[in-house]
Amino acid sequence: MESKEFDLIVIGAGHAGLEAALIAEKFKLNTALISLSFEKVGDMPCNPSIGGIAKGHLVREIDVLGGEMGKAIDNTGIQFRMLNKSKGPAVWGPRAQADKKRYIEYFQDILKKSKIEFIEDEVIGILTKKDIVQGVNLKNSGKLLCKKVIITTGTFLRGKLFVGDEIILGGSYGNPPANELSQSLMDLGFKLGRLKTGTPARIKKNSIDFSKTLEQKGDNESYSFSHWHDKYIDNKVSCFITFTNNKTHEIIREGLQYSPLYTGKIEGIGPRYCPSIEDKVVKFPTRERHQIFLEPEGLDSDIIYPNGISSSLPKNYQDRFLRTLPGLENIEIVRYGYAVEYDFVNPVNNHKTLESKPIKGLYFAGQINGTSGYEEAAAQGLMAGYNASLSLLNEPSFILKESEGYIGVLIDDLVLKGVDEPYRLFTSQAKYRLILRQDNAIYRLGEYAKEYGILSEEEINIYNNTIEQKEKLNELIKGTKIKIAGKGVSMKQYIKMDLYKGIAYMEEHFIELDKKVIFTMANDIKYSGYMDRYKKRMLSEEKLNIKIPVDFDYDKIRSLKSEAREKFKKVKPETLLDASKLPGINGNDIQTLYIFLKK
Repeated sequence: MESKEFDLIVIGAGHAGLEAALIAEKFKLNTALISLSFEKVGDMPCNPSIGGIAKGHLVREIDVLGGEMGKAIDNTGIQFRMLNKSKGPAVWGPRAQADKKRYIEYFQDILKKSKIEFIEDEVIGILTKKDIVQGVNLKNSGKLLCKKVIITTGTFLRGKLFVGDEIILGGSYGNPPANELSQSLMDLGFKLGRLKTGTPARIKKNSIDFSKTLEQKGDNESYSFSHWHDKYIDNKVSCFITFTNNKTHEIIREGLQYSPLYTGKIEGIGPRYCPSIEDKVVKFPTRERHQIFLEPEGLDSDIIYPNGISSSLPKNYQDRFLRTLPGLENIEIVRYGYAVEYDFVNPVNNHKTLESKPIKGLYFAGQINGTSGYEEAAAQGLMAGYNASLSLLNEPSFILKESEGYIGVLIDDLVLKGVDEPYRLFTSQAKYRLILRQDNAIYRLGEYAKEYGILSEEEINIYNNTIEQKEKLNELIKGTKIKIAGKGVSMKQYIKMDLYKGIAYMEEHFIELDKKVIFTMANDIKYSGYMDRYKKRMLSEEKLNIKIPVDFDYDKIRSLKSEAREKFKKVKPETLLDASKLPGINGNDIQTLYIFLKK
């Protein structure tokens, strides 16, 4: 194997690694995917679901750009719900429960049919020459040469699992850590930080008394995450809701003296928006109860995932507090919850292509960049795969703006602001969210996928037909007037007066058109005033799209305040617009920098 050379090597076969390798194959590159076990390809070590608020937007964008996650969940989903429907459509979040076993099998099948070379081994080092990637060093197979490397190691870099006083070396349950790769990155000059995440106990389904819980059925609507087929997610299961109570909280408080989170054993910072039950009880002492979702892990699985109650308390305390929840009084615990601590590389070390700044040809994607969530990881893997592939083909980089997609928002946040806790994407982080809806991803990004040639002939036909339908609907809307109280109003006015009545009218009268096209067009009209304002803001921002030289000496600008100077030197923004997005930077700092750059 030592004599064989690849165009691209992807380390890790989780959600980020899979998207990176699969998109590289669409660019017809000679790609290797390295992981410890083929059986764990596409594993869901935490909650068995895909999508959610903002995360669903990411899945839709990944799909349009040629990624696989949307198709995977459409083929393996067992329940669908649209979250946030009490609010405007711009922040609706599609979410589906997955059959974990079938989700893994889906990706295994994709890989078996691909030309990607899958290698079961551990990467123990990155080979470089003059700060340029040359290949990787494998534990069992020696050196493997390549031109680009994408690291997507998840929680495995010097991973440690914590259950009370018990410490187990590993990246996830039953899987060893990657210690030597961490050392290799440090030897290359990367400064590694530590983060922490966690997972709850797993419970035997037939040991739960569901009569004491609230049933949560799926939505009665036909929905698919992928734009490229008409397969909808069927509701085959229900989820259930139970609640913690004062007795639960009392036991948890009693066990805090043994919790590694509070005894100092865990150094890494945990996720703010997905805290452990210990953190919830400590930080919200007046809350009388916390909602817990009981989620099936699959159609043939007898395991329930209790979402919202991750814990690293000792096993006896987990036993006690879980049994205080209604319906869980007589449960059988299959596996106890744990915290996992791992290394990450602060993403301010990356360009927006996700290529590292210190080492040319080395890319980072997923939790190694400090993010949490399958969807955030997959989006990064896709973009790292795109940019590594384009670089190998001597083509310009592919960087999405924050006005074009949630992927652009995600990468902007990571690269420009950095990470000091596990990062999760929310709709509130997108200042252009009214035009970045989950329903219009194909209109925003489809042309990119078509231009890059990664769509099949069938997918190109679907895209072209969607655009044609939108144009036809636009003409029908222009020529339609509706009578209200004896007066005629335009179709656009009618939609602005009442979005859902407008949609219902068009579905009834324009039956030859796809309902998804009607829904998107109606929302575009409803939000058109905001869109006009957005366009003005975008034009204003384009004026700041001035390149900053890589070796620019900020110390020369004496009128620049020291805090801004240090921030610019640390992050090294590539444009004036990027500089304006940095935390703590104000208009005067940008004006000062602008004047100096113009000179």
